[in-house]
Amino acid sequence: MIDRKEFMQEMQLRKHIRKAIKAVQRQRINKEKQQLREERQLRTVIQQLIKESGPRTSAKAIMRTLLNEADPAVAADAVHSNTGINALEDLFKNTNLLSILRKGYKSLTTRKKTDPRKGPTKQRTSYMTHILSAVGLSMEVEASRHDAPSDEEALQEDINIDIGRPEDNPAFIDVEKKEPTEDEEMEEFSLAGHDKTGRNKAYTDYKNVEKNIITAFDDLDDPQDRSMFKDYLLTNLKLYFERFEEELRDDLPTPEIETPEGAEAAHGDVGEELGLQEEINADMDEIVEWLLLDATK
Repeated sequence: MIDRKEFMQEMQLRKHIRKAIKAVQRQRINKEKQQLREERQLRTVIQQLIKESGPRTSAKAIMRTLLNEADPAVAADAVHSNTGINALEDLFKNTNLLSILRKGYKSLTTRKKTDPRKGPTKQRTSYMTHILSAVGLSMEVEASRHDAPSDEEALQEDINIDIGRPEDNPAFIDVEKKEPTEDEEMEEFSLAGHDKTGRNKAYTDYKNVEKNIITAFDDLDDPQDRSMFKDYLLTNLKLYFERFEEELRDDLPTPEIETPEGAEAAHGDVGEELGLQEEINADMDEIVEWLLLDATK
């Protein structure tokens, strides 16, 4: 007579193995689709280069052109119709802004029990939110300085008008103001309700990139250029954080889990018994790896 407990365990194992097989199949199909897309894009670029350069252009010349176009350091001159967008592209290409944010975001890998099973953790969400908030605040402060009246305009105003406290005026330079402590800066940087580990990392990283952002913004004098720079900076940062999250899915290593004695033989026996090996042309090690990774989520 079949033991009910053993029967339920076998059914559960069947379910997990079939789930693993489907996951491996999806991964392979997605990888093949990505390779096909990249090949089509490369063919299109090469065909365009041959068309523009002529059929007698050497393969070496085409490769040099491809490498130059792929290298941001030797990319073509800016072609955007707005100077603010050109300044933003230069910021992304020629500073360490994205590399610092990528490294900081992807370093926050702990997934707690209260985190969602998939997608960004609370630490990474906190990091992203604090960075975007800090960027927006910095842009507002710099914009207020640009929009402040000039000395000549200020002198023409009625001296009797109530302008409020001097420190409330962005044009006022307070040389007696004490520099805030790091704790005070951290408190001002913090957003309530967000993970503190993500906040701390965001605070450290933003101090390293803030100067580059402000310098690029301050070089713009036209209000429309500054507005485009700010809006597209925030939008692109959000998109880059989404890309970092996608990269992280593939970057995370398989956890080192000690396989119980007899587990390898058990997987082999079950696979043959259930006839599942015919459903996918994959190594059993690949399926076992997926099962172990899934068990740790």
